[in-house]
Amino acid sequence: MQRIEREQARKYAFDWRDEPLLRVQPGESFEIETYDASTGYFKSADDKAIPALRPGFHRSPPLANPIGGPVWVEGAEPGDTLIMTLEDILVDDYSWTAVGPRRGPLGESTRWPELSSTYTTMIFRHTPGASGTTRDGTLQFNDRLSWPITPFVGTFGVAPDREVCTSLDGQGDWGGNLDIRDVTVGNEIHIPIFHTGARFYLGDVHASQGDTEFSGTAAETRSTVRLNLMLVKGKRVPGVRIVKPGSLIAINASRPLELAVETATFHLMDWLITEHGYTATEAYCLVSTCPDFRIHVYQMCKIGKLSFVAGAELPKRYVQKN
Repeated sequence: MQRIEREQARKYAFDWRDEPLLRVQPGESFEIETYDASTGYFKSADDKAIPALRPGFHRSPPLANPIGGPVWVEGAEPGDTLIMTLEDILVDDYSWTAVGPRRGPLGESTRWPELSSTYTTMIFRHTPGASGTTRDGTLQFNDRLSWPITPFVGTFGVAPDREVCTSLDGQGDWGGNLDIRDVTVGNEIHIPIFHTGARFYLGDVHASQGDTEFSGTAAETRSTVRLNLMLVKGKRVPGVRIVKPGSLIAINASRPLELAVETATFHLMDWLITEHGYTATEAYCLVSTCPDFRIHVYQMCKIGKLSFVAGAELPKRYVQKN
């Protein structure tokens, strides 16, 4: 099986000029070994998020959130849609999160001074499950709390059309740093293609994350991701879409948050109208009345140029034909 090894997975931009590290056929399984968001800096609670101590933080924006790629998909052309299916995510034996001065929405807090006056790093140990691996393992938050490891890919996508966007704060209809917990094993991720070969990148796996990633950092970890990439020829979706076994999710990254929610809902309505036989009136009324329609706020971090990431979700039973 072809693989991008971890030391190769140290790109910090989605750049159409990069030489491909792999060339794959549609449907071919391959692996990417990912670094954590710090490129290996955080190993213990003694490693603090002090910018002057972190390699690459003298750059603007900092060299953080590394990705592996690009992967060239044979036959991919502009105007096609790429379908990423994650087959397996095997996380490392620990993850970390870090808070401190000028980090996240409470980085200048006077109400809770410990959050803005002291750098704190938490290391979460991963206990293997019945399989003997972290696939069904447990994240130990502290001496009292633990929960199942629920890994997902935080940063993924294809090279944008005309821009070069960093993996730290780049986002768009092509993907980027989106931190969507539904980008996980068993779900299909649909992405519009802008360049021949697609030029796909992936990195930034999280062992778990709460809605909004409120502090700006989740349970960051290294991993090995196995996946395959398929093509839908001659069709371009308007942005990232997720097809779960039981539902459809349309994604949008925008600011302010209400614009992300509104645009994700528009994209879901478009999906219902163009592919599932709804009229515009039916789709409009459905999202306002259906008790199973849901809005997710996956990422709401105040970091660099990051936008807020929302998803509009509808169960598949509302689009299945009788």
